[in-house]
Amino acid sequence: MNTLTRRIRSQWNAWHDDTGDVPGWVLITLMTAGLVIVIWGLAGPALSGIFQQAINRVSGL
Repeated sequence: MNTLTRRIRSQWNAWHDDTGDVPGWVLITLMTAGLVIVIWGLAGPALSGIFQQAINRVSGL
C-alpha cells in the first residue's frame, strides 16, 4: 500500500470513529446549562413582567 492510500484510510477511520469525545461533550453540555441558568436569572424577572403586561392587555384588566 502506498503512502497516500494509508493516509486516506487513516483519515477515513478517524472521521468514522464512533467513540467520540465524551469529556468534551460533557463540558459543552455543562457550560451550556450554566449559561442558560445565568441568562434566565438575569432576564427572568424582565421576561415575566413583559409576559404579565401582555396578558393584562389581552384580558383588558
